[in-house]
Amino acid sequence: MTIQPQSPLAKSIEEFLAHKRALGKQLQKAGEMLHLLDSYLLKQGVTVLGQLTPAHLEAFLKSRPRHSARSYNVLLGTLRGFFNWLVDQEVIPMTPLRTLPKRITQGRKPFLFSADQARQLLEITRRLPINPRVQDRGEIYRMIFTLLYVLGLRVGEVSRLCRKDLDLDNQVLVVRKTKFGKDRLIPFGPKIARDIREFLRCRERRLGTIPPDSPLFSFDKYYQSPIRPKTISQTFHNLIPTLGLTVPAGVASPHVHCLRHSFAVATLLRWYRNGLNPMDRLLDLSTFLGHVSPSSTAVYLTITPELLEQASQRFAHFAAPILEGGVR
Repeated sequence: MTIQPQSPLAKSIEEFLAHKRALGKQLQKAGEMLHLLDSYLLKQGVTVLGQLTPAHLEAFLKSRPRHSARSYNVLLGTLRGFFNWLVDQEVIPMTPLRTLPKRITQGRKPFLFSADQARQLLEITRRLPINPRVQDRGEIYRMIFTLLYVLGLRVGEVSRLCRKDLDLDNQVLVVRKTKFGKDRLIPFGPKIARDIREFLRCRERRLGTIPPDSPLFSFDKYYQSPIRPKTISQTFHNLIPTLGLTVPAGVASPHVHCLRHSFAVATLLRWYRNGLNPMDRLLDLSTFLGHVSPSSTAVYLTITPELLEQASQRFAHFAAPILEGGVR
């Protein structure tokens, strides 16, 4: 009987993933990548951890090409976290990973939709052509883009919404299985509540009541399959040329995640104009967006001329008594 070589990392990978998931992390992509590493090492003849060298890991990284330094560093970080954990668990005396992260150059700023541009997007979306299978395609996508822009949801979160996640009486949306494996509550105002009610009324009048556990956005007349994030993103990209947008120099072409960026910046600007101190409210915005900390939210806060003007006015008001005292 031929004895098959044993995987060197399989058991440790499962223990590592179980440990991280117990802390509330999902790690689906990280798990897939670690299993790919395990298979790669086995093909290279590495059957015990003692045979593993930095050269093996360097070769694995080269076998998984990445288009950007950020993506490469995410992969590298996954490996680093795993091998550091093995060291902490005293499975290995030191990490065999010696590769350094790549330098991330300054990327282009995200495109920020103004209120008028967002309204134009929603109006054009409403006029999307129907087909025999989906009569209300335009209204479905209009509601999707409304939630992305007005509530700052991630496209995956919108895709996963079920009918039971809408509490119209209390005007609260339940977002489940977020990026960090937690649920959160998103309050919304009466205008959004009216839009959602009208959307549901039209959908259910044509196809019947949506079951509680069924996806809110579906092309399936039986409400079984949600519209996937890639489909939403592709529809967004197909609509963008019809808007005739002018993309400033140094700004990336509009993509669907820009709606979330636009929400964050518009919220900050509104606080300035209403006389609120944004720094006192940044944790609120971070919680609303589902971030683990305000530092994650800061990535979304692109500086715009409007924000600079409001910040300058606030500073001038703050500094006025000091400057006047200095003149005396």
